[in-house]
Amino acid sequence: MTATHRLVRLVRRPAGLPTTDDFTLARVPLPRPEAGQVLVRNTHFLVFPGLRTLIGGETRDVPLPPLHPGDTLFGPAIGEVVEGPLAKGQLVLHLQGWREYATPAVAECRPLEDTLPDPVAHLAQGSAAYGALTRLTQVHAGDTVFVTGAAGAVGSLAGQIARLLGAARVIGSTGSPDKARRLRGELGYDATVLRGAGPIDGQLAEAAPDGIDVVLDTVGGEQLTAAVRAANRGARFALVGALDGQLSPDRAGGSAPAVLDTYRLLTRGITITGYNGTDHPEVETEWEARFGDWLRAGRIHFPRTPLRGIERAPEALPLLIAGRSFGAAVVEL
Repeated sequence: MTATHRLVRLVRRPAGLPTTDDFTLARVPLPRPEAGQVLVRNTHFLVFPGLRTLIGGETRDVPLPPLHPGDTLFGPAIGEVVEGPLAKGQLVLHLQGWREYATPAVAECRPLEDTLPDPVAHLAQGSAAYGALTRLTQVHAGDTVFVTGAAGAVGSLAGQIARLLGAARVIGSTGSPDKARRLRGELGYDATVLRGAGPIDGQLAEAAPDGIDVVLDTVGGEQLTAAVRAANRGARFALVGALDGQLSPDRAGGSAPAVLDTYRLLTRGITITGYNGTDHPEVETEWEARFGDWLRAGRIHFPRTPLRGIERAPEALPLLIAGRSFGAAVVEL
């Protein structure tokens, strides 16, 4: 086994949006597991937009620590146990991504069984979408559902989940004509709203002439503003992301202001609730069981954009922020 390995560190706090120059690929001595730890050879890790917030330092109310210059990035990862109390070769899910080898505590590792047909699918971000659609908005048969950021890691699964829960019409927003075509052609969206192609209000009116019943929002900003205007009486909104703030060059990732018409919220009886997975601890197991069944039946897909090799990892977050990925962005080692 090699005596060194590679990992990705933050070089400096970005001035604006992160660039590849803000990260470095370092070669360091291979870590040795201490008591209660395992040595894991990572095979895949997820690139998630929340890193923008951790790097920006605005981490109030965020259950993860901030990242400072010199720190190694982290995030959900899948790897194979090499040494330690767990069985050698056991696949585990843990949070020490962005490195070739990791030493998480046994308690921080989740051994992976065969619940999902593809182990990489454990990096899918569908739990939040499923929990929001079943616990907060409770999608009904015949609902029209609008998903903002529909080509992202959460949104690309949210539209499919909404359909499986009975939605009659599913609309998604994105910023790319190519992604809009893929949403309709590959993921079953009925219509798309294209950011930058004209007023969102007008596009929503055309895509949902009878109004919107459910909104799963991963973006905020003008899209959330327009969704409130297009909402039917009794519409249910679930907020699961704030990409408008996290991906803004003028913010540090810890705020995402939006203008909402409170008169419409009042007169139409609209509810808006933020989804937090810790409030619904039972969702993860339920989601995984249904996700596995749907995957095996071919009723759902796990869209992802692979980046092969850790040498590409320093460009991974800038590529995600630039909108160059479809579905989840996953680095394959």
